Amino acid sequence: MTQNPWTRQQQPEPGPAPGPAQTANLTPRGPSAPQHGVPAPAEDQRLPKFAIPAADTLWWVGAHGGAGESTMAQLLPGTRAANHRWPIPPPPVPTPVILVARTNGSGLRAAQRAATEWASGVVQGVAVLGLVLIADASGRLPRVLDDFADIVGGGVPRVWELPWIEEWRRGEAPTPENTPDEVFEVLESIYALRASNPADYPAPY
Repeated sequence: MTQNPWTRQQQPEPGPAPGPAQTANLTPRGPSAPQHGVPAPAEDQRLPKFAIPAADTLWWVGAHGGAGESTMAQLLPGTRAANHRWPIPPPPVPTPVILVARTNGSGLRAAQRAATEWASGVVQGVAVLGLVLIADASGRLPRVLDDFADIVGGGVPRVWELPWIEEWRRGEAPTPENTPDEVFEVLESIYALRASNPADYPAPY
């Protein structure tokens, strides 16, 4: 695994021990595996799938167009964007994925469908580690969307939130200089999760 250039303090592998905030996101707060009795979404509401040769990296799965999965792959080198599809490796080791969605109503509904699809067990070969919610506008999230985001987040192991970043909206490439501290904290938490190989999902690295 390559060193993470987005950490504030560079450390040799396996990296620094996670602090309290990172540790909190290493422990699942929601289900970490599919659950019996969860009905799968209708076929036309599911994400497509594509084959990958091996479970050798972390994939970002955008729940909808414009979710931000390509941005996340750019932020954390060594990871890949799945282009709104489930990456399916050959058995027996599943590939780790993190869902990505915007915080508007349609984005949250798409994230809920993707999380439900995974929870139903119809997606074989992936281990969902959590969901990244990227703000779709500046300012506070309206109460109705904030409440809905809590409901959606309850269906996945972990949730990370990224703020609205005006520079990115204007088309500037993400760099350490135009990236706020909240994003560094999320990236460091996800990097620590990759490095920790927690026992609640098979270690593919």
